[in-house]
Amino acid sequence: MIGFEAFRRYGRMVKFSHSVFALPFALAGAVLAFRTNGIEERKIFWVIVAMVGARNAGMGFNRLVDARFDAANPRTRSREIPTGLVAPRHAWALTLALAALFVLASFQLNRLCGLLSPIALALVFGYSYTKRFTWMSHMVLGLVLALAPVGAWLAIEGRFAAVPLWLGLAVLLWVAGFDLVYACQDEEFDRSAGLRSIPVRFGAGGALALALALHALALVALALVGVVAKLHPVYWIGWATIGLLMARQQALVRPGELSRVDVAFFNVNAWIAVIFLVTILVAVAFEQIVADPAIVVQSQLEARPITTPTVRLGA
Repeated sequence: MIGFEAFRRYGRMVKFSHSVFALPFALAGAVLAFRTNGIEERKIFWVIVAMVGARNAGMGFNRLVDARFDAANPRTRSREIPTGLVAPRHAWALTLALAALFVLASFQLNRLCGLLSPIALALVFGYSYTKRFTWMSHMVLGLVLALAPVGAWLAIEGRFAAVPLWLGLAVLLWVAGFDLVYACQDEEFDRSAGLRSIPVRFGAGGALALALALHALALVALALVGVVAKLHPVYWIGWATIGLLMARQQALVRPGELSRVDVAFFNVNAWIAVIFLVTILVAVAFEQIVADPAIVVQSQLEARPITTPTVRLGA
């Protein structure tokens, strides 16, 4: 039987808190879809369950199939499976349980999401093997996380459209860009272990230059989200803020100086994801107020005290 301590260690192993990278984009996709369908709390719940299930099942699977590489890599040999803090059988049980939870949540959303869930899981699990045969693994990771906003949109709308596809492309480029930065730490180990990556293929300098280009393209894709979705002008304030954060992320690292990768990877990415979700929420809220002035009138009436007219009777 798996106890609480095993759950806690598994959560630490898969870095459960890093769900903040993809979850805000999934919720943003759902909010954009709700613009025409109205908010359904039940669907928001199942979108979150699906996102958390898929993301953490994928991380668990990655830790399991890469355990021998993690044990040999000085940077990762202290992880939970190589050190024995998490037993592989427990990791497999929790990973498969989370995968099943993802499929269940997908069918709770709608039939299309349910039918597509095995394909999504194949991509989520398949990513872990890509470094064995292609240096384009960073793009595959981006594709996996890009499923979050597209899937959330499908959960609400039940059909594909241009807006979630542009948002998915933005996430793909953003994730691939920061994964390139992160992978520079393992350039020497990956080369010695026969693993493939863009830093191994082109060096850290080439990888960081490509990361900059991918982040610039991600900003273009986010701009197209605003244009195609016809979002309120307040969206562009958030867009510009995200652009500044991406520039900050690039400035934190350079070839031969990777000591601040963790700051660039974790702190800045978390801010980018949260700011994007807040931007979408504010833009949609402003849009609703402008589109329906009755919202403002109603709020004013609710705030105004109710008075009873005085009626005078005869002299």
